[in-house]
Amino acid sequence: MSPQPVTILIGALGGEGGGVLGDWLIAAALQEGLPAQKTSVPGVSQRTGATTYYLEIFPEKGATAPVMALVPTPGAIDLMVASELIEAGRAMQNAYITAERTTLVASTHRVYATAEKKIPTDGRYNAAKIIEAAPKLARKAVLFDMLKLAQEAGTVINAVLFGAMAGCGVLPLSREACENAIRNTGKGAEASLRGFAAGYARATSAAPVDGRTVAIESSRKPASSALSARIQAEFPEVLRDVLEEAAARLVDYQDTAYARLYLDRVAEVLAADREAGGEANALLLTRETARLLALWMSYEDVIRVADLKTRASRFERVRKEAAPKEGQIVVITDYLKPTANEIADILPAFLAEPLRRRAGAGRAMKLPTSTVRGFLAMRALAWLRPLRRKGSRYRHEQILMERWLGAIKYLALAARDVELPLEMAQCARLQRGYGETHRRSREAFLAILDDLADNGQALARGADALKQAIRQAREAALLNEACKPDPLPRREQAALYRGA
Repeated sequence: MSPQPVTILIGALGGEGGGVLGDWLIAAALQEGLPAQKTSVPGVSQRTGATTYYLEIFPEKGATAPVMALVPTPGAIDLMVASELIEAGRAMQNAYITAERTTLVASTHRVYATAEKKIPTDGRYNAAKIIEAAPKLARKAVLFDMLKLAQEAGTVINAVLFGAMAGCGVLPLSREACENAIRNTGKGAEASLRGFAAGYARATSAAPVDGRTVAIESSRKPASSALSARIQAEFPEVLRDVLEEAAARLVDYQDTAYARLYLDRVAEVLAADREAGGEANALLLTRETARLLALWMSYEDVIRVADLKTRASRFERVRKEAAPKEGQIVVITDYLKPTANEIADILPAFLAEPLRRRAGAGRAMKLPTSTVRGFLAMRALAWLRPLRRKGSRYRHEQILMERWLGAIKYLALAARDVELPLEMAQCARLQRGYGETHRRSREAFLAILDDLADNGQALARGADALKQAIRQAREAALLNEACKPDPLPRREQAALYRGA
């Protein structure tokens, strides 16, 4: 049979240099005397999909000009390249990756797609499934965090991708030709060559598939020794990792007294969990309640946002991501649009209510936080943290937390069924978002408390019926649907909602 072109499909996001990567491949092929062709299909904005580049390189020098395709064909791709993990998943779904033919080169980092972001709760795709499926669906899979290597080399991810492609053994191109293609671009060549070398070395290593779980490093200080000692003394081992992280988070958010209040609340739930027989279920009720309570108690307000935006770690991260040259100045401008309600949240109730009655959309402003004036203006908000307890929202949130915790403890002790209070604990997931999303979620949460958790007649219908009612109401609300369920006979449910 006559030689066939090597087919290459690249899926890259905007700003990652996918077009330059395609040009490098063409330049390297022409330097080797190989016929090559590139076509591209532009993607769309807001991370709904990648821009794809399709290339064919004929592996014989001096051959008669071959006929090459302009578009990729499922099942006929030799090298699939994805600059982000979900783009590799899209390629699998579209049958561009086959076990008989395709080598997959992909970065394991994530840039969340619009479809993931628009879901009210956690809409992220399961990245572990893609990493697990890649070696099974592809002839060879080369997966690692290429963005991290690019940042370490001070370049863009396309250079690391190019190195990994050259090192995977599919391209009919020498390393020298690839490096010359980069050098001939001139601008930023040295940094790109460092990235190329890093990608090449990783792709040719003995273990190219990286299926590890990526942990998010925390910048928070550990919990105080007194809090840690209390956690070790009062709580079982199965809860300690969650409580240690939560205590550190709440000290960072407010202070040590706030973290002690958190532990007091968890201790009460633990007692009810044990009374209901939760130890047979590894204290799952207490663990989930502790996790969700920590998130709720560290709700975001303008004080928290200002604190996070003015931390040294944030400036270091932004500067690292911008990768400026020596002597270049990085300017950070934050776009803010505080509403009257957000300002009222940090004011005492007697000042907050009149302001809320006149609440408007808020005035947009740009604040250059990298300047002394802008930084001090933002930091002034962060310095209000000691006054947060006097704010109207703080008081309202604490009252609602106590209602939620009370419902959990009541259902655990009254029903002696840990699954029922666990359904109630999961309702804290409705404490999310801001603006209209937060308002609708809060209304749904209050409806569940009023109609189901705090209504004694609801439990009289039976634990199973009440579990189904809470679960249905919660899941409907999380999907922005009507929050009231229909788990009971219509006649009984109508009476329940009338408060009969």
